[in-house]
Amino acid sequence: MVRLQNITDEEWQNRVNLSASYHLAHYFGWSDIIWNHVTAKTTKNKNTFLINKFGLRYDEITASNLLEIDLDGNVINGKGEINYTGFVIHGAIHRVKKNIHCIMHTHSRAGLAISCLKMGLEPIIQDAAMFHNRVSYHEWEGMSTNTEECERLSQSLGKNKVMILRNHGLLTCGETISEAFILMYYLERACKNQLDTYATGLELNKPSTNLMEFAAGQYEDPMFKTGKHEWPALLRLLDDKGSIYKE
Repeated sequence: MVRLQNITDEEWQNRVNLSASYHLAHYFGWSDIIWNHVTAKTTKNKNTFLINKFGLRYDEITASNLLEIDLDGNVINGKGEINYTGFVIHGAIHRVKKNIHCIMHTHSRAGLAISCLKMGLEPIIQDAAMFHNRVSYHEWEGMSTNTEECERLSQSLGKNKVMILRNHGLLTCGETISEAFILMYYLERACKNQLDTYATGLELNKPSTNLMEFAAGQYEDPMFKTGKHEWPALLRLLDDKGSIYKE
């Protein structure tokens, strides 16, 4: 493991976890060659955040090659360039949402398909109940290169931690890196399930609105805190595969 100098144990672990999220996204098939991002605020300064170096595949990202940038998109620690669209999307939320530590954005096949449906996401399975009335939507404005879109992005998100970018993809936020990742895991599965069930052409057994709201509340119980139990198992998966995420 290559440890950066002049960095606290807390911040190094922050980098390790963020790097792990990229490798796990690659493992689950959510990566898009070199595009898209997972970002996390630094522990030393909530006005800077970590982002991937533009041009690297997700499986090439390490804890030490992540770049630290400020809320204006300037690289202040590390060498390399960033994808400006990533700064616009992530910077918009990091700037306004003080409780959000990590943001994840993907262009997965199922996520893109659901983002194009007028109905959006329809939670109809147990795991998807956590998203019942808890998903925001943001209309597509073209490639996110205009900083004027920043305010509209954060306004669209509102108080939710999950947002579908219309005709664009998926976005999740978390108070921890593990929360943002696991929300994306279940959001992606909910999208796949919706496409699979509707593709059958058969009548669906849809839970009642009251039942879905009840189940959504169950997922908000601290006992089921999103990411708390799954994250250690996912890190072991990477370790067993000999991943370079800790380097």
